Amino acid sequence: MEKTEKRNSEFVIDQGFIFKSLLKRAWMIALAGVVAAAIAFVWSAFFIKPTYSSSILLYVNNTSISFGGASFSISASEITAAQSLVKTYGVILDNRTTLEEVKEKSGVEYNYKSLSKMIKYTNANGTEIMQVTVTCGDPNEAAKIANTIAEVLPVRVREIIDGASMAVVDSAVPNPSKVAPNITRYTEIGLLVGIVLSAAVIVVLAMLDNKIRDDEYILQNYDYPILARIPDLYNSGGSGYRYYYRHDPSVLD
Repeated sequence: MEKTEKRNSEFVIDQGFIFKSLLKRAWMIALAGVVAAAIAFVWSAFFIKPTYSSSILLYVNNTSISFGGASFSISASEITAAQSLVKTYGVILDNRTTLEEVKEKSGVEYNYKSLSKMIKYTNANGTEIMQVTVTCGDPNEAAKIANTIAEVLPVRVREIIDGASMAVVDSAVPNPSKVAPNITRYTEIGLLVGIVLSAAVIVVLAMLDNKIRDDEYILQNYDYPILARIPDLYNSGGSGYRYYYRHDPSVLD
């Protein structure tokens, strides 16, 4: 009896039964994946507002700069220093005063905090070229804001840093191709989530199923001997038993 209680306290996972449960309900898993993919497609295509981006390229002139009374020069080969200048100019761009001026000259309705979230800057391929990208819900508006930055930022940089200058390498043009949402990616993620969640539910239900399914289940989980097995007469193929069952179902009682 002590041995029996010990085995009953153990949690046994029947991997074969779990696999059979997944295989048996494969159609449910596939259906859940298709439904989730359809929901993700509809959501991304009709409920998420598309966004567009437009970029400008600015050359950072770093031959000789004077800042705070101290002057220094940077050679064109010192890429790390050029990247630092791009970060410095990016801070000036992200300043409230600069963004307020961009807002006023471009005529957009956004406040400076909203503009700050729409603007991203980086150095192009580790060079002295500063790339500024504006992303919003209108491609024409994105190009307009970007070109306004190309007009405002060089002036602001010259006002703050003596001897610094910037030149426009490439202006912004409206780009009708949306950058978000990626409908294909949303659909794929929805399909994957639907499959994983439905499979997880089936696995959990299978693990919680403690019904006695066959004699192997008893032998694996309990120390009780099997004295007899009741045959399934109705599904065994015997026509005589089925005849009596159709006419008198009480034979099963």
